[in-house]
Amino acid sequence: MRLRNWIAVVVSVLLLVAVGIVGVLVNRSALRAADTVHRADTQALAVNNATLAGSLQLLWAKELAAYAGSYPFNLGAGNAGDSAALTDFVRKSDVFSYGAAITTPAGSPLNATTVNALPPASDAGYQTMSSTGFSGVMLVPSSDGKPVGVQAVAVPVRVNGATAAVLVGYTELASTTLQAYTAKLKSSAHVTLLVDSSGVVGFSSDANAIGTVIDPQISAAIRARASGPTFVEYKSEGVDRIASVVSGDVLPGGWAYVRTQTMASFDGAVHSRSQTINVTLLAMLLIGAVGISILGYRTQVQRRQADERFQALFQHAPDMVAVLDGDGRVAFSSPSAASVLHFPAGSLQGSNVFELVHPDDRAQMVAVFEDLKTKHAGVMRLQTRILNAGGVATWFEFTASNQMHNPALNGIVINARDISDNRAFQERLTYEAQHDALTGLPNRRRLQDALDSSLRRDSVAVLFVDLDGFKPVNDAYGHEAGDELLRQVAARLSSCVREQDVLARVGGDEFVVLMPGIVAPDDAESMSGRVRHALSRPFPVLGHEVTIGASVGIHLAAPADDPDAALRAADHAMYAVKRRGGEKRHLEPVRTGRHRAAD
Repeated sequence: MRLRNWIAVVVSVLLLVAVGIVGVLVNRSALRAADTVHRADTQALAVNNATLAGSLQLLWAKELAAYAGSYPFNLGAGNAGDSAALTDFVRKSDVFSYGAAITTPAGSPLNATTVNALPPASDAGYQTMSSTGFSGVMLVPSSDGKPVGVQAVAVPVRVNGATAAVLVGYTELASTTLQAYTAKLKSSAHVTLLVDSSGVVGFSSDANAIGTVIDPQISAAIRARASGPTFVEYKSEGVDRIASVVSGDVLPGGWAYVRTQTMASFDGAVHSRSQTINVTLLAMLLIGAVGISILGYRTQVQRRQADERFQALFQHAPDMVAVLDGDGRVAFSSPSAASVLHFPAGSLQGSNVFELVHPDDRAQMVAVFEDLKTKHAGVMRLQTRILNAGGVATWFEFTASNQMHNPALNGIVINARDISDNRAFQERLTYEAQHDALTGLPNRRRLQDALDSSLRRDSVAVLFVDLDGFKPVNDAYGHEAGDELLRQVAARLSSCVREQDVLARVGGDEFVVLMPGIVAPDDAESMSGRVRHALSRPFPVLGHEVTIGASVGIHLAAPADDPDAALRAADHAMYAVKRRGGEKRHLEPVRTGRHRAAD
């Protein structure tokens, strides 16, 4: 009997050991899977944020290139006209308010603004630019002894199709929209950085980090310029850390996106829970010989609780998980998939997933799905709109993996996450890049796009409106009164234009009206009269009644005319009004069309 009991104990212990080993292996496998998903999500977020940052930097270059192509620079060393043009550009620009310069294609200076000290030509930050492009971080000494972080953006100035000079714009890193966006990513768990190719921090969710140098291991990863996101594990002050790095061509000029945090915060509760389970299993092995029955019961209870917890988490997870067969039908879906899309529980089983895709995105989704089926263990990511039970479209980011070769799944595994807030943020950034922040009207960039599009189809009347008497109001009552006056001017001008017309604010007190389809001078003169009459009535501004006027230059552009030339012609016509003073109307020919000036 004693031997039999010992045999039973030994067998029980062996079984318990076997169960413990299996439990450790299962736990390790689950931990690896959780780590894989966590790292994939972290990298996807890093690529998304890096793409947004790169788009903002490219918008800067586009603004600079638009000015380089619109202003007729003299390109003489120290030319007073070029100097004044650079100063005016810096004054009006929201991005390059720090300074600007013109150099030869070889980098020799021709002209520059003098309000702020500019980085010398020997600064190492220029190395990533060649003659054009984006510089690294450049630190310029200031009067208070604290260096100012500056980035340069350079674009070519072309004359007759050849690069005659280089226009360089300088932006103060700490005051850019990109730094404001990076600051919004601030978290107690991690630090978000945008780093140049030499490892110097240019933008950071921690403002104190701007101008510092990152860890050499991260710098090495940036210099390697991997084609996709990478992780760098390193030590800093004795603490294990991990950084998610996105370099390559996602950001221009050799810049890279870095998000760094401690390994403890990155691993989080998943690793802590795994360690707890392993310790528990070891304890179970130690006490198994004397309490196998109690331990067995306790193990069953714990297993049941763990299953219930997992089911609860899986059912209420915000992400949707599904397995599709080869025809795109849902073979399995998580409970959250139905709840997120407001369908009855279980109703998605057997349905065709493409019927849920927005009609405009369906063809692309089908093409990507068919391509993925041909790739063994392939993975694809895309963003698309999904229709819920009420027919409302929501943006989701899909990660799909071809697991048709896996007998446990035998299908395409889909993980979908709601990114509607992120898409809305991207659309808001696009809107803000094309509209004036004060009046809400289209800005110069949006106007030029509209003029280019209109001239491909029809004639366009271009009215260049400059306010008379605005500066005295601004000087007498302050900038707040000036801003309020500009908002009221925008409202009155909006009431004058037709539905198909485009009204834009292109400068401090300058507005432009595009009238597609107008070929008769009298029609343009009529609009000019409405504008001048609307602006001649007094404006109530902060308790004061002010009166201003307007000088209006008119240019009738024919189809296929150069948009920049048409806009300049209207501008010149407006300045002719300014010079004539009280003269009301004058007609004179121009090379690309006709323009009128009215006061």
